[in-house]
Amino acid sequence: MVEKFIMAGSTPMHVADTERGERCVVLLHGYLESMLVWDDFVPLLRDSVRVVSLDLPGHGVSVIEGEVHTMEYLADCVANTMEALGIARYTVVGHSMGGYVALAMCDKYSARLDGIVLLSSTTMADSEEKCDRRRREIELVKAGKKNMMARLVPHAGFAPDNVKRLKDYIEDLAELIVITEDEGVTAILGGMIERKSRGEQLRTSGIPHLFIFGRHDYYIPQEQADEMIAADPEAKVVWLEHSGHMGFIEEPELCARAIIDFIG
Repeated sequence: MVEKFIMAGSTPMHVADTERGERCVVLLHGYLESMLVWDDFVPLLRDSVRVVSLDLPGHGVSVIEGEVHTMEYLADCVANTMEALGIARYTVVGHSMGGYVALAMCDKYSARLDGIVLLSSTTMADSEEKCDRRRREIELVKAGKKNMMARLVPHAGFAPDNVKRLKDYIEDLAELIVITEDEGVTAILGGMIERKSRGEQLRTSGIPHLFIFGRHDYYIPQEQADEMIAADPEAKVVWLEHSGHMGFIEEPELCARAIIDFIG
């Protein structure tokens, strides 16, 4: 991967690019992550497709722009990044929050998309209960208690049977939370609170799309996944039987194969 900083419109972006392959995949990380989460996953894709990953604004070493980062703003940043790289068409793979950005791109940049993969993500807007939880997280961060999130959040992303086996990854994710700037965390939380449901737009977009779910996902339980599947019979669906919310870490080979088969 070649790492660089480029200007995506008026926003500086930290980007990594394998720079080879006729077809291209852009990997969008989730909340409290960065493009570092893809380090062990990219080698499983790079022989089949060109792979681009990036730090979404508010995460990693990309900049923070304002008090709220809407999913639409993040979609603009991704689209402008790909344009700056000279890549006209691509498949977007969005993990969790990255999936929300992919859905915003479906609204704004559908002509550029060869496909959308929602990886442990949802087309549904947050419930009022979940919005309240996000508001409490904002208050927690503003109170200087982000380290509490670092102790609790990473474990919840993994199936219980994988926690011990993948403890090094969990520690790395905890460290990512610690080093993420407080203003970036609150900006992203504000943007997720504002986002809207986009299941109908995706279903009628004509863009091929794949849902990848973990059978033991704490954040997207099976009944919610089943509801998404029932509402979108055209979607391709892959279940990772031994994964929670972090299937690209828990079952990376199966997850990569699902993406490659979908593109192919």
